[in-house]
Parts: sequence; C-alpha cells; structure tokens
Amino acid sequence: MDEAHALAAFAALSQETRLRIVRLLVEAGPEGLPAGAIGAAMGGASSSRMSFHLSHLEQAGLVLSRREGRSILYSAVYPTLSGLIAFLMRDCCQGHPEVCAPAVAALSCACEPTGDPHA
Repeated sequence: MDEAHALAAFAALSQETRLRIVRLLVEAGPEGLPAGAIGAAMGGASSSRMSFHLSHLEQAGLVLSRREGRSILYSAVYPTLSGLIAFLMRDCCQGHPEVCAPAVAALSCACEPTGDPHA
C-alpha cells in the first residue's frame, strides 16, 4: 500500500460511524451484512446516512458491496485492511524486534478453532 491509499483509508476511518461499520463488517466475516442490518447496528441510522458512509468506505477500498437478490451486502476488504497494518508496521523495529513485539502480539487472531475440519 502506498501513502496516498493509506491516507484515504485513514481519512475514511477517522469518522466514528465509519470506524464502527468497518469493525462490524470485520466481525461479520467474509459473508458481510445487508445494508439494513448495518443501519440497525448503528442505532437505526437512516438509509441515506448509511449510504453516505458505506460509499465513503467503498471509495477508500475498505468495504465492498455486492448485490444478492434485492439486497446489497457489504463486506470488509481484508487485503486492504492488512495492507494498512503492513503500511504502519513496515519500518517498525529498525533492527530492534523488541520494539514491535507488543504490536505483533496484538495482531494475533482471537478466533478459536471450531474443531478439526477433517474429522
């Protein structure tokens, strides 16, 4: 990720509702959520307000929309989010890995495996 894309992403995330939307969509997983469910999770925000915020996030490359039937589903763009983190961490330790250790530890996935998929 280059600086211009990072700045656009950070600008989009600098607004409270948009940050909450991205976190909600990350939690929802790759399936995403319909716009109405996102609005409900944002305290019953109007469709025009949600459209404004989702459009801003989509332009920044942080969310993706797709139509399924009569619904529009939104999902997080994980490669962009990973790229944003990588952009921040690129020059982290400057030869001193202990500097980055707390940040790297915080990045570990909190997901618990649901069991052996081959069982």
